[in-house]
Amino acid sequence: MEQTNRYNRQMMLPEISEEGQKKIRAAKVLLVGVGGLGSPIATYLVGAGIGRIGIIDDDVVDVTNLHRQVLYTEKEAGLPKVECAKRRLQALNSEVEIDAYPYRLTKENAHELISRYDIVVDGMDNFATRYIVSDECQLQGKPYVYGAIRGLDGQVAVLCKGHTTYRSLLPDEEATLSMPHPGKAVLGTTPAVLGSVEACQVLMLAAEFGEPLIDKLWTVDLSTMMSYVIDM
Repeated sequence: MEQTNRYNRQMMLPEISEEGQKKIRAAKVLLVGVGGLGSPIATYLVGAGIGRIGIIDDDVVDVTNLHRQVLYTEKEAGLPKVECAKRRLQALNSEVEIDAYPYRLTKENAHELISRYDIVVDGMDNFATRYIVSDECQLQGKPYVYGAIRGLDGQVAVLCKGHTTYRSLLPDEEATLSMPHPGKAVLGTTPAVLGSVEACQVLMLAAEFGEPLIDKLWTVDLSTMMSYVIDM
């Protein structure tokens, strides 16, 4: 009864209902990165009652990130993000199983890590790791919910579920990795919006409702509120 009451508002949606909530409860999700994008992704997936979530990040909390990485507090500066995130998320929903990995996802550990989960979701901030994740998801047949931000704009897609992968977006890996860093300027609400959309895509895949962005790229410019869905 407690679980029913907890998720009652989303279970009222005909797209979810009790059956969809059971599917959400059974889902296992790997979140790569618990920074700006990862904060809303983790919060809303755990709040929705996802069954198990793995969070992987080798970084520590920094006060310069707190305007967008809202999982953390000033007192946690210098502490490992995954430890702080797990503590905060467990306090939000003690029913969810949370795996914390305080290191980077690499070519060496990607296969084993991704094999433990049903869906991989992008909280990353670099091209190289996205190539690794996409390649491994394609190999294992796992959907990869991609998201990226810059300043006041961003994009989201569901890759490795249809015919598109990260290499469909950026086919020349060498050229991509040699590009200059796009910079660190960002409004805190940009990852909040994009990360929330990514979390929604995960729930759509898990509960099997709606039309996820499979083989589609959603882009938004928050300075003008112009957005597009592009077929890939």
